[in-house]
Amino acid sequence: MLQNAEYIPSPNCNERPLNIVIDMIVIHGISIPEGEFGNDNVIKLFQNRLKSMKEHKVSSHLYIRRDGGVIQFVPFDLRAWHAGASKFQGRENCNDFSIGIELEGSDDTAYENIQYKKLVEIIKHLKKLFPAITNERIVGHSDIAPGRKTDPGSLFDWSRIK
Repeated sequence: MLQNAEYIPSPNCNERPLNIVIDMIVIHGISIPEGEFGNDNVIKLFQNRLKSMKEHKVSSHLYIRRDGGVIQFVPFDLRAWHAGASKFQGRENCNDFSIGIELEGSDDTAYENIQYKKLVEIIKHLKKLFPAITNERIVGHSDIAPGRKTDPGSLFDWSRIK
């Protein structure tokens, strides 16, 4: 578990395949409703408690709120269901070998400085835990599901984390 993160377990996870090497971070942007921040709808979604979206069964390893608060939903050794149908460099099922990090935000809203600060701290920690993660393997949801997903959006500043 990540130190200084609140732990709120999600049921939307399972075991990773045997002998899998965790070698990628997938960055997402999320808000429910889109563009509305500061509520607990994402937490409810990841716990299957959001009535309008109960059938989605999604989660992420981590969620970074706009105020910099960090919540962990899934332990890193388990597979969070954050990527859906996905493919990167010829490998499918990115959930198998990645860590999913959600940022509270939207495609058309700039992320907060504190979110970048927390994200950089987390990435450094994850790189120590999982040495196969390189800067080239820190990607957006849009990179693993092109045409289907657009997050973390065009306003995400990649230069601040690599």
